[in-house]
Amino acid sequence: MSGASFRIAVIAGDGIGQEVIPAGIEVLEQAARQEQVTLSFTEFPWGCEYYQRTGTMMSADGLDQLQGFDAIYLGAVGAPGVPDHVSVWELILPIRQRFEQYVNLRPMRLLRGVPSPLAGRGPTEIDMICVRENSEGEYAGVGGRVHRGTPHEVAEQTGVFTRRGIDRIARYAFELASRRPRRLLASATKSNALQHSMVLWDEAVDAIAREYPAVECRKYHVDALAARMVTHPQTIDVIVSSNLFGDILTDLGAAISGSLGVAPGANINPERQYPSMFEPIHGSAPDIAGRGIANPIGAIWAGAMMLDHLGLHAAHDRIVRAIEHVVGDGGPRTPDLGGTATTKAVARAVADALR
Repeated sequence: MSGASFRIAVIAGDGIGQEVIPAGIEVLEQAARQEQVTLSFTEFPWGCEYYQRTGTMMSADGLDQLQGFDAIYLGAVGAPGVPDHVSVWELILPIRQRFEQYVNLRPMRLLRGVPSPLAGRGPTEIDMICVRENSEGEYAGVGGRVHRGTPHEVAEQTGVFTRRGIDRIARYAFELASRRPRRLLASATKSNALQHSMVLWDEAVDAIAREYPAVECRKYHVDALAARMVTHPQTIDVIVSSNLFGDILTDLGAAISGSLGVAPGANINPERQYPSMFEPIHGSAPDIAGRGIANPIGAIWAGAMMLDHLGLHAAHDRIVRAIEHVVGDGGPRTPDLGGTATTKAVARAVADALR
């Protein structure tokens, strides 16, 4: 793919997003030079600071502006003074839904040299990936509130599950599981209590499972699956889940992998009709923003996933190996991993490892 050129929209956003995204770009540019491809980055100043100035999280025509890019590189959104439901519902979820990014892909992997809070567990025992439905479910936005401010106030939040939505996320998960060595898929459900949505989920997943006889599919109630991730993480490989369940399980997965700071995420439109979006999962972390100590590994790894999606598979593999080298062979570490290094120092070390 030498000579190719890709246009990347950059939304660094808020808090540590403004620190880890430049760090990620440094590594991506080094990888691109080695591949002899061009990455053209266009920055957009959207986020909570933009909201506080303008009353909106992004430009009115923001989605139209983003549509022409090959991918979107997102840092984080969220800041004190701006309600989280505003920052999420006016920037992240509109992008995911408008661009049919119905696959949220989140690796949860313990890197060599990183201690897990699970005693005695090593990298071979914590290596999971979650395929989270990203466009409907509990985050569909259906519901409302009435009688506000009175003792009779009522709020309703409706989860929306469609056979089409479940089928396509399940098929993606089975395809992924079929390419991994263990060929093992865990379906997160709660059909014992959610007798409509999760029963449909189970039925749809079971039907897709019949198309993949080589993949072993196990059904777990989500609470039992969360417990199993702690007690028997070596028995979990690929997880397929609804929007809410996947959101919760992947924070748990990142925690047992040593730190939310190392966890990447991808919001993928598999049909490639629209740009996909890549981000670390850790959020804006206002408590450490501006101190230059945020872990850039999650953002760098998310950038590697972006290159992989763009067809630059060798560049993805080199970045992941560089991360493994820095983390596993005594390289600089940020405080969340027990070190004292800065964001820039870790990014520089990963870029140097690429060379």
